[in-house]
Amino acid sequence: MAARKSPLFDTATTLGKIVAFFGVSALCGVLAAGLLVPAAAATGTAASGSLQFFDNLPSELQAGALAEPSKIYANDGSLIATVYEENRQPVKLDQISPTMIDAMLAIEDDRFYEHGGVDVQGLIGALVSNVSSGTKRGASTITQQYVNNVIIDTNMRNDEEVVLSGSINKTYGDKLREMKLAIAVEKQLSKEEILEGYFNIVPFSGTTFGVQAAAKFFFNVDASALNIPQAALLAGVVNGPSVYSPVNNPDNAIARRNIVIGAMLDKGRITQEEHDAAIATGLDLNVTPVPSNCTGALQAPYFCDYVMNLIAHDERFGASEDERLGLLYRGGLSINTTLDPEIQAAAQTAINETANPDTTDAEIGHSMVSMEPGTGKILSMAQNTRYTPEAGQGNSVLNFNVDQYLNGDPNKPLGGIGGFQPGSTYKPFTVAAWLDAGKKLNDTLDGSKRTYPAGHSWNASCLPGGRYGIPEAWTPINYGDTNYKTTTVIDGLANSYNTITLAEINQLDLCKFQEMAFAAGIHNGKSSGGENVPLEVNPPSSFGGGGDASPLAMATGFATFAAEGLKCEPRALESVTAVDGRTFEVPPQDCQQVMKKEVAQGVNAATQQVMTKGSGQLLQIGVPVAGKTGTNDYRSQTWFMGYTTGMVTASWLGNWVWGDERGTMTGKQIGGRTYPEIDGSLIAGPSWKNFIQRIPGQYGANAFTAPPASIMGNVAPPPKAAPAPTPRASGAADTDKDKNGGGGEEGKPEEKPEEKPEGDNHASGASFLENLLATKPETY
Repeated sequence: MAARKSPLFDTATTLGKIVAFFGVSALCGVLAAGLLVPAAAATGTAASGSLQFFDNLPSELQAGALAEPSKIYANDGSLIATVYEENRQPVKLDQISPTMIDAMLAIEDDRFYEHGGVDVQGLIGALVSNVSSGTKRGASTITQQYVNNVIIDTNMRNDEEVVLSGSINKTYGDKLREMKLAIAVEKQLSKEEILEGYFNIVPFSGTTFGVQAAAKFFFNVDASALNIPQAALLAGVVNGPSVYSPVNNPDNAIARRNIVIGAMLDKGRITQEEHDAAIATGLDLNVTPVPSNCTGALQAPYFCDYVMNLIAHDERFGASEDERLGLLYRGGLSINTTLDPEIQAAAQTAINETANPDTTDAEIGHSMVSMEPGTGKILSMAQNTRYTPEAGQGNSVLNFNVDQYLNGDPNKPLGGIGGFQPGSTYKPFTVAAWLDAGKKLNDTLDGSKRTYPAGHSWNASCLPGGRYGIPEAWTPINYGDTNYKTTTVIDGLANSYNTITLAEINQLDLCKFQEMAFAAGIHNGKSSGGENVPLEVNPPSSFGGGGDASPLAMATGFATFAAEGLKCEPRALESVTAVDGRTFEVPPQDCQQVMKKEVAQGVNAATQQVMTKGSGQLLQIGVPVAGKTGTNDYRSQTWFMGYTTGMVTASWLGNWVWGDERGTMTGKQIGGRTYPEIDGSLIAGPSWKNFIQRIPGQYGANAFTAPPASIMGNVAPPPKAAPAPTPRASGAADTDKDKNGGGGEEGKPEEKPEEKPEGDNHASGASFLENLLATKPETY
């Protein structure tokens, strides 16, 4: 709504002009008295009332630290992202082109070095001109403008009302306050200090504040290199950053620039030749925006988002979230992180080549996160979506790699989706529980197909009654409904036989493998009760996970194996320093031995066999490597956990919208193609290999320590040889061929399905509790 004008003060009328003139004269008298007459001398005079009002105004400017962008850096010092509300790059006065200073003084305050904060001569001249001609000529000095901008900055920082210059809400009292403070500032600071402060605080366009940021934004030059037309343009923009924007209103901008150039000539700051040459130039912009926040990250935007959430929810950086966010967006922080740019680039390239968002169905996600065992340092965090809140295929700000909440606290969101069913990648923790119980890798177990009758129960000390029972009969199966045989624990993991895993837990406490996984760092990524909670306890969980775990949590768990039982909390922050020199404590390296070394060594021996005789046979990379594939019941979630002694990577590919049968990836477009079969060894695994082959030498890859004999146990005796076939007479029918051959435990008779490695095509059975009877047998 437009402000009402009183007819009495309508400067379009003669009476209005007269009243305004005398009002202004009175104001000038007050200012003159305030500047020249001590308050004590004014007692008893006609001006005493006005001077008392003037003296009661605040006389000290409370200038806080100017907002400066924070910068997030990778471990080599390269920039990840710039975080800001106001893009400002403070500079010293001697880092500003003298031409820029001349341009600003010529148009804004040519008597800057002559007045004491308020230019009474200029004020009277402006007011007389405005009253007589109806114009709106300003008279604020640079000192007053500096004061006004400090007040605005302080009010914005404190979430107080902001009254901008020229606003109809700005009163004579506001102006008097600015004038009084300007007088005080002139007594506190030198002219050079005021000018430097002004050049660093004044807005030039949108979120661009200060002359250095403006010079970079409009021309991509430093403030020290500004020439006459460039300096004149910036000096003109200050009067109205929107109206005179050279980007949005180029005609207005060039007209205003030429006025400034004319003022520089009139004030003797440039020659006629320089004036004419400057007027003849175009805008000659080289607009170079500084990308803001994680949407403008130069690399690793989801890692950027993770780092920002860590700071926003950590009391080390402030007592309240508002305080922490204020520090992050305004404090000029230098945030040094653990991210390795080469590893990050390799991961992003592999992901893009596997599941580019432009050629992949929108619900299919792919991510990789890598950690350093023994330190917990996060080396990379990549995924196949563009980090933007804008709607569109391949756009998402959800982080596939991390939990929903920090430590399960719903007040501390991490921007994560909260994880996915881990499938068979959970099996190594059942093996760990087996070994921790004093059993051996070469122990032989009966992996026959069997039906557990209704009412059958297992030991489960963490559950009420200490047992877990099933309400209906259950027949777990292997992939392809084959390979039901007696074999060793290590072979059972290498080939991912569900029935061997079930044979292990028949001799264990169900809660043991869950406890070991939880201690190693694997938990429900959707925990929201104030702390992280383990995955579910039930028989299928022994080979399927029983819940959703984030890739970062899975990487943490496998890093515990790689570090021989030393579990290290994930670390992203190395150091945080504010522009004012303050340093902030960051979460320290937090490592604990949570698993016996020999147990972890035993698991590493088994997961290496996954790579030599199991589903990872085609994923060898020429160095000692271990791994495990995983696929859930409905082919909606697939994994490959690949690791060396120096780096662990969780490669996940799945349907991030649905995790059940509605989200099967069968028939979906993934990188422009459809796969006849979906499992962790066919897509997530090769994507990992693509990634790690790009960074040879960027990670440790020593030989894994062999487990002791107490872990390995005795090697199972080889199967007995099958009887030699009975010699046949010449010309015997070919149909009798191999009739009695291929026997023995490892034999592959022609009439039986071929034994083959997991290929991770079997599914985990993790949905058993939710839909026991409806689950199709072939999905286990």
